Formats: sequence, C-alpha cells, structure tokens
Amino acid sequence: MSTIPAGIDIKAPVPPEFAQILTPEALALVAKLHRAFEPRRQELLARRGVRQQELDAGKRPDFLPETKKIRDGDWTIAPIPKDLECRRVEITGPVERKMIINALNSGADAYMTDFEDSNTPNWNNQIRGQLNVRDAVRRTISFEQGGKQYKLNEKVATLLVRPRGWHLDEKHVFVDGKRVSGGIFDFALFMFHNAKELSARGSGPYFYLPKMESHLEARLWNDIFCMTQDELKIPRGSIKATVLVETILAAFEMDEILYELREHSAGLNAGRWDYIFSCIKKFKTDKNFCLANRGLITMTVPFMRAYSLLLLKTCHRRNAPAIGGMSALIPIKNDPAANDKALAGVRADKARDASDGYDGGWIAHPGLVQIAMDEFKRVLGDKPNQIGKQRPDVSVSGADLLAFQPEQPITEVGVRLNIDVGIQYLGSWLSGNGCVPIHNLMEDAATAEISRSQVWQWIRSPKGKLDDGRKVTAEMVRGMIPEVLEGIRQEHGDALFNRIPYRQAAQIFEQMSTSESFAEFLTLPLYERLE
Repeated sequence: MSTIPAGIDIKAPVPPEFAQILTPEALALVAKLHRAFEPRRQELLARRGVRQQELDAGKRPDFLPETKKIRDGDWTIAPIPKDLECRRVEITGPVERKMIINALNSGADAYMTDFEDSNTPNWNNQIRGQLNVRDAVRRTISFEQGGKQYKLNEKVATLLVRPRGWHLDEKHVFVDGKRVSGGIFDFALFMFHNAKELSARGSGPYFYLPKMESHLEARLWNDIFCMTQDELKIPRGSIKATVLVETILAAFEMDEILYELREHSAGLNAGRWDYIFSCIKKFKTDKNFCLANRGLITMTVPFMRAYSLLLLKTCHRRNAPAIGGMSALIPIKNDPAANDKALAGVRADKARDASDGYDGGWIAHPGLVQIAMDEFKRVLGDKPNQIGKQRPDVSVSGADLLAFQPEQPITEVGVRLNIDVGIQYLGSWLSGNGCVPIHNLMEDAATAEISRSQVWQWIRSPKGKLDDGRKVTAEMVRGMIPEVLEGIRQEHGDALFNRIPYRQAAQIFEQMSTSESFAEFLTLPLYERLE
C-alpha cells in the first residue's frame, strides 16, 4: 500500500487480496467523497440529536409545512430501468460468498446484498464482501463446501446493495485524520469496481438506502450520487436507489424523500422491524407511550397499517415502486406443524401486501421464494408490478401514524423472549455473523434493537407492567438474565455456548437495557469492541 493517496490512513491489514479492492484509485474516490460531504453528514447527525431533544420535550412530529408544495405537486420520479420493473419477491442477506450465490440463484426477482443490518461490519466481512460482490457482478463467483460446488445459474436475481447507514463510521479508514462514513466507504468501493461493468451488462448500480430520518439526508445521498457519476464518467441517473422507510420521522417525509432522489429513485420499502424500533427509540421517554410484546406488533395494528398504506399511496402517485417489508419467518425442518404455521404466516403477509397494492416484498430464506411469488402472481398475474394501482381511498393523518397500539399485554414470557433474542443475537454478532435464525425467525440488528429497546422502555414507563400486575424493573431483568443464559446453554450445548461469547453478550444486554442512558444504536458501542 505504498501508493496509497495522500491523507488516507488504513488501520487494518491489507493482504494482497484486499489490495484488489483498496486500490489507490478506489481510495481516492472514497477520499474525495469524504472531503466533500463529511461536514454535511455530521451536521445531519447533529440535527437528529436536536430533533430527539424536541421529541423528549413533548413535541410531536408532523408533516412539514415548508415542503407542502412538494407533497401537493404533480411530479413523478424518472423512469425505472427494465431490470427493476419486476420486483415481486426480493431476498436479502449478508455479503457472504455462499449466501450471495444461493440468493442470486433463488428464483427471486431481486437480491439485496447487505453491508448493514444482517452483516457484522468487521474489516474482513466488509472487504471480503466487496470481493464477493465484484465476482458476482462478473459472474465469476464460486464456492466449494463439503465437496459441493456452488456457482451462478444462467438466470439470476437483479442485484441491489445496501451500504451502511449515516450513523456508522468505518473505523479502519481515516481521511485527513478523521474516520470515513461507513456508507460512503461501502458505496464508493462498490461503485468504483462495478458501476461500468454493470452498465455494460445491461444493468446498473442499484442500492438500498437505510436509516434515513429526513429528506435532507436523502438530498445528501443524491448529491453523492451526482458527484460519483461525474467522477466515474457515467451518465447521471445511472444509479437507482430504493429508500427503506424505517424511521418514524421519515414516514412524515416520504414525498420529499422521493422528490430529492427523483432522478435516482427506485421507490420506497416498508422496513417494518427498524420502523418499530424507531418508534420505541423516539418516544422512549414519553410516559404515555408503551407497546405490548413485540410479537403482537404486526403490520395490521393501527400505526403500522397507517404507515404501510401511506407508503404505498405515496409511491404509486409518483410512479415509484412500493416494496413490502421482511417476513422474518423461515422454514422449520424438524416440526411439520410448526413449519406449516410459519409458511401460512408468510403467505398471509405477502397476500396482504399484494392485495393492498404493493409491487413486491422481502423474504429471508430461499425456501420461501415460491410461496411469496405465488401470492404476488395471484394478484398481479403476468404484470411486472401494479404501480398503476393508485389508492385515492387512503387518507393518513399525522395522528394515524402516531396511534401506537396495542399497549398490552406485556408478559413475563415476552420479557424473557426479548432477553433471549437479544443475548443470542449479540453473541452471534460479536462472532462475526449478523444474520442468525433464533426460535424459527431470521433475526438481524433491527429485531435485536426492538428486543433491547423494549426492555429499556418497559423498565421506565409507568405502563410497563406485566399482565399479572407486576412492574417491569431493572432488578427483575437482572434476575432473569442468568436464567435465560442458562436456557441458551441447555438449548445449544456446551460446545457452541463456549465458542460464541454469550456470556459477554449477556453482560452487554444487561448494561444496555438497564442503564440510565440509551444507546442510539446497539451497533455503535458493539462496533468499537470488534477487532
């Protein structure tokens, strides 16, 4: 790395294989974007803090009066590329080599490969993930395990990439003495190595953008897209991005987000799990806010239904795809009755999305592709999407988005389940795996966030009472953690229990759920613990 551009410092090993990604030219693009946009990123993160203070003081969010002309205006996004017109089923997963091959071969219309919530962002995962994606784009990716060879089929899903959110740094790469944005780092490396190759193959660089809280954050991405396309000498509008609406504040600015990205937009996605977490986080100190057991917060409860229908109506009015959120259910191999129940849950979820008017939805397992596809084909037939299905009947107010129900029941089983999921996920994440099946659900950082934030909020809310009348307290949670930890040991056996840092995870969960302060994202302090 003797030819590394001036001002860049990499504080991690760069073996020859990684140097294929961390080329001087690719790093120069990272540095250029950092120098141009890092001040704005920091300003927007500070703005998040100000808005949180306003919420803590009792100010309720609402649609922005200053952008009413945009909401009322008659405009649409730029046309969608051919390979993004049909997205009935999208599969997601981390940037692991075998996963990429299986997902692209799964029969899904699209595959979102993930540098964010389903991926532990250690140095090896991030750079090896870039290598894996590079090879996938060029159709040279292969993998051998147990004598079995994995390679791509002739027909594969359309690839979309999710870089890290604005809140996450890449702690191993510094420009002019400051850490670079994890999102800019992931985006720039992918663009440098793959944008022209994708265009030559009749596709393009397509992205999912996570965790945004305002249209100003979308504007930042749009400006980054413009500069990057100019730097790489590819046409503006080549990049297309779907925004995950997974924060309560972004739900009030969906029109504005589409407008900011209109030249580069590929629609919106109802990121349901992070959305629930965002609601808990934003109103965590509100004495009138309290949600029931996480399993009861479905897409049919009032505030989730309002959010889902508003997203759909907003997208189709602007000729933009509306993509439904993740069904976390997965096939269950050894229990036919439980498997039938899980598959029925997936069918119901996708049938509701399709009948509402959504153009597609997410799944987490290749075994669910056909089930989800059947439900969308049942409604769409041979049509690639149903953007033409407008929803003038839908009228959603700010109060509807804030109708946080149900508040009960909260049960001891629910508290213990949150502790269990939190510990198991944190242990897996610290081991380098950010996507793990727990109790027949595919868990990523979003569902773990719900688990720990609910416990934190139940302890502090006057409404945080069990159905038997007992108040959820820090002492209660501390008493349950060793019992849950022992249950995990019995479930998995000593060998796995000792290999994965569950004890450390239990300590972290206890600290994060019972401390007076609330960590904005659990991945922020955890990231600092990664080697």
